[in-house]
Amino acid sequence: MSPEERRKMIVRAVLPLIVEHGAAVTTAQIARTAGIGEGTIFRAFKDKDELVEACVFEALRPDGMLELIAEIPLDQPLAQRLTEAADVLSAHLERIGAIAGAMQTSGMRRRGKPGDRQASFVAMRTAVAELFEPERGKLRLSPEKLARIFLSLLLSRARDDQHALDVGELVDVFLHGAVTAR
Repeated sequence: MSPEERRKMIVRAVLPLIVEHGAAVTTAQIARTAGIGEGTIFRAFKDKDELVEACVFEALRPDGMLELIAEIPLDQPLAQRLTEAADVLSAHLERIGAIAGAMQTSGMRRRGKPGDRQASFVAMRTAVAELFEPERGKLRLSPEKLARIFLSLLLSRARDDQHALDVGELVDVFLHGAVTAR
């Protein structure tokens, strides 16, 4: 196994521990979970902090989420496309929240690059805008503006768990408004 493959294997194995323990995870727990000796950790990473940071970076990467959104068939009805996208985005946001919560609880703050979060949101917005493209001629606003609004609704939904709309309700109100047709 190459050093890079070993690093990836360790990070994937350790991610659930980071969600559970944050930076308080021990190297013994890491080694046991990854099925390796503790010394192997330090051959792959300079220290535990570097490993934890790699795990956080991996969890926050939007690549997998973007791939899932790109796989949504554009010939489906728009409501179905948006519902599938909302489910994918919600799962990604929940993972981010779980990691951030665990890190904060354990006293470690993420030190990522300042543009990481912004680049991730731009990529999400671009992916969601693509879902509107087949209806471009029927839309009141551009796909980019609609993606921005849709993501704003989805993000606000994630912050208010107690009174959150389910995804179907959110998509329905987004597409059809608050007033029923009479």
